[in-house]
Amino acid sequence: MIKNSKKHLRNVEENYLQHMGAALKISIQLMIASIQAFFHSIIPALFTKSASSKIKELYLYIESRKK
Repeated sequence: MIKNSKKHLRNVEENYLQHMGAALKISIQLMIASIQAFFHSIIPALFTKSASSKIKELYLYIESRKK
């Protein structure tokens, strides 16, 4: 597992802390989108575009990180 982790970090050209920061940012944003989608499922008038907008935003963020 360590070998594969080091290989992945080399492939994305990041050190451990840089990668952890980016992954945590994505994780937190996905949690927020998940909560918004949950409340939207109960009350459709709430967060009508929030989760889908967040997913698009995260896609653009991930794509911009590719070198």
